[in-house]
Amino acid sequence: MSPGRSAALSLAVAGILLGFGTAGFLLSRHLGPAGPALQPALLASAPPAPAAKAQPEPPSVPDRLPDFSLPDLSGAPHHLADWRGRPLAVNFWATWCDPCRREIPLLKELRRENAKSRLEIVGIALDYHDSVQKFVRELGIEYPVLVGEKGGYEAVAAFGVDAVLPFTVFADAEGRIVTLKIGELHRDEATFILARLSDVGAGRLSLAAAQDQIADGMRRLAVSRAAAGRE
Repeated sequence: MSPGRSAALSLAVAGILLGFGTAGFLLSRHLGPAGPALQPALLASAPPAPAAKAQPEPPSVPDRLPDFSLPDLSGAPHHLADWRGRPLAVNFWATWCDPCRREIPLLKELRRENAKSRLEIVGIALDYHDSVQKFVRELGIEYPVLVGEKGGYEAVAAFGVDAVLPFTVFADAEGRIVTLKIGELHRDEATFILARLSDVGAGRLSLAAAQDQIADGMRRLAVSRAAAGRE
């Protein structure tokens, strides 16, 4: 990633973090015979981290969608590149995560409303297959859902993100990451981001300019939401 691109994307993510608050869940993993057991904990109630030796710098958010493979509910493997040529919103979630469940109806609406632009929503569930399958059926989720029962944490790490749910990555049709929203996605945020994503796709905005506008817009929306007493 070029220094300019990196700075612009970092600004966008930093602006979005302002609105995060407690609207997400930490993940923890305990490996067992059946795979990872996922346990939520509210950020507000998480104990302070113990002092530790200096660790290597975590990976930064990449400039393009990383290459990894996860199965869908039928077991067929998919790469994010399978949807190349379409703008994407890649949503990481779990069935036990309250803000994840709250934003799913919005994601369904966004896919329907943006059908002409061919926006695709791709859900990546960090959960067990059976739980995901039941939840998808009950909520009538029609967009693609991949199961991260195995390999899900590696997928999270590939985006340079701490283990917090939900988060949504927005990318253009070329697979370039426009921004990354950590925490529950709200209607006003989605509308603002998708408008910039459309401008990038139509050549009305450069990627860096869109990222700058998103960073500024998300900060303003976070302040407005806080003033209104919303999460």
